[in-house]
Amino acid sequence: MGLNTIDYALIIAFFAISLLIGIYVSKSSGKNTKSFFLSGRNMPWWILGVSMVATTFAADTPGLVTELVRDNSGVSGNWVWWAQLLTGMVTVFFYARLWRKSGITTDLEFYEMRYSGKAAAFLRGFRAVYLGVIFNVVTMAGVCLAAAKIANVMLGLTQGETLLISSIVVVIYASLGGLRGVLITDFIQFIIAMIGSIWATIYILNLKEVGGLENLLAHPNVSGRLNLLPDFTDTTSLIPLFIIPLAVQWWSTWYPGAEPGGGGYIAQRMLAAKDEKHATKAVLFFNFAHYALRPWPWILVGLASLVVFPDLASLSTAFPGLEDNIKGHDVAYPAMLTYLPAGLLGLVLTSLIAAFMSTISTQLNWGASYVVNDFYKRFINKASTDKQDVAIGRIATVVLMILAAGLSFFIQSAKDIFDLLLQIGAGTGLLFILRWFWNRINPYSEIAAMAISFIIAIVFFINGKMQQPFLQLEGWQQLVWGIAVTTIGWIAVTLLTKPTDKETLLKFEALIFGASSKFENFRYKILGFFAGTIGIYATLFGTGYFIYGKYILGCSMIALLTIALIAIRFSWKKIF
Repeated sequence: MGLNTIDYALIIAFFAISLLIGIYVSKSSGKNTKSFFLSGRNMPWWILGVSMVATTFAADTPGLVTELVRDNSGVSGNWVWWAQLLTGMVTVFFYARLWRKSGITTDLEFYEMRYSGKAAAFLRGFRAVYLGVIFNVVTMAGVCLAAAKIANVMLGLTQGETLLISSIVVVIYASLGGLRGVLITDFIQFIIAMIGSIWATIYILNLKEVGGLENLLAHPNVSGRLNLLPDFTDTTSLIPLFIIPLAVQWWSTWYPGAEPGGGGYIAQRMLAAKDEKHATKAVLFFNFAHYALRPWPWILVGLASLVVFPDLASLSTAFPGLEDNIKGHDVAYPAMLTYLPAGLLGLVLTSLIAAFMSTISTQLNWGASYVVNDFYKRFINKASTDKQDVAIGRIATVVLMILAAGLSFFIQSAKDIFDLLLQIGAGTGLLFILRWFWNRINPYSEIAAMAISFIIAIVFFINGKMQQPFLQLEGWQQLVWGIAVTTIGWIAVTLLTKPTDKETLLKFEALIFGASSKFENFRYKILGFFAGTIGIYATLFGTGYFIYGKYILGCSMIALLTIALIAIRFSWKKIF
């Protein structure tokens, strides 16, 4: 597939704008670590919220959604990530204010604020490497693989060529502009990405091969995959797709962008907000846009791909140049984009490049903040100057990108990364929720949770790669076992070890809660949690019902959303 002059012009213009933004803000961002990693703590909620959405608008996300839709479960397969909305709403109404009140630079500083002693220091340093480097590199590798798949299908570029070109651009502006550069480019990238995905969806639905929305929904390859809820009579799909995510997964697992209690780059955005209200609004907007605003264009393209490319064999036939490690159902999304005309093709390619760069730039800045603030400055060079810290941050940015690009050659699909990250974080979520309120939790609790969950994940990963696995367990069974063993393990360690000293706890509670009770306005926060969850799900389902032509159900969802908004406004006034 060839690109026209207008397509190249759009792509080159986007690259140029991104680089110029990085160069423009480099002077102000390079003053010190707070400027480089938190943009001076004066960011409004809307730019932070959009940045969070843009970050999770990764190049691998459309492929993941397409892969889930093409699976036998169809649209309802998305419950494996839709259920994480509950995690997001907990962060909105219970933890966003707490993070902003802490005044720390990275969420890892929490460890030496909440805990004491050498164990707290070790935990902070180890998590800096574990999350900022290892976990972060695995996450970025999945995004790099997705970008390579898109470029291989749509441009005929090899994985090496794709990552070499894209990495150079994203590293330059991320290392120069810091978080401020990332936030500004995220805002532009999100707009481009939304326009591109919606416009592409409309065009694809009207392809003669698809025949419009009505014909698509009636097509035999599609009609059985439209349900928003799984078949409640089929326990083989109901348990892993619906019951486990809603009953267990959302509160018990740690996953980037959906950390129980907030964390990672979500915490970084909250810490960069002007104040507590802006931090809370930013996370609320992020959850609305992430779960209700974006999924349907991807879902519709995924459904359309079942008409044009009903199986992997048809994909391989249509694209004989696909590299072996790139073949998979997630390739169906870029395959459908090859039908786009000149101009629109360039815009959509630009939007996918924007999605890739947005995610990678955020992950790089966030990972580098851990390396600098929680490892280098804390343990290597405590007397380092601001100039040295920023320089180390820029070096870390380059190294993280190289590691992620290299690892991407050893994985095969977005779903593999999703499952692996979910398993690594299995059983740690409850700890992150309770550590703000249960004083008995100590550094050894977190060390135990991290170690046990990682060991279990590696055992299951190796087991799954064996020709004759010694454990015959389904994916959801592995997750449940991981959650159960890890949770029991860290609770046991908590009860068998000494709690943090009282002086540290009193300082922590005075800073975070002040003179008020830990559970002040608790009932209003619970009301906000349920109202926010119901409102966003109502928007998600209502959009689907209107697309399906079920207007009565769609209108009922609008009514439900209206009630939820009233409840959110009421609880908001009480909380603030």
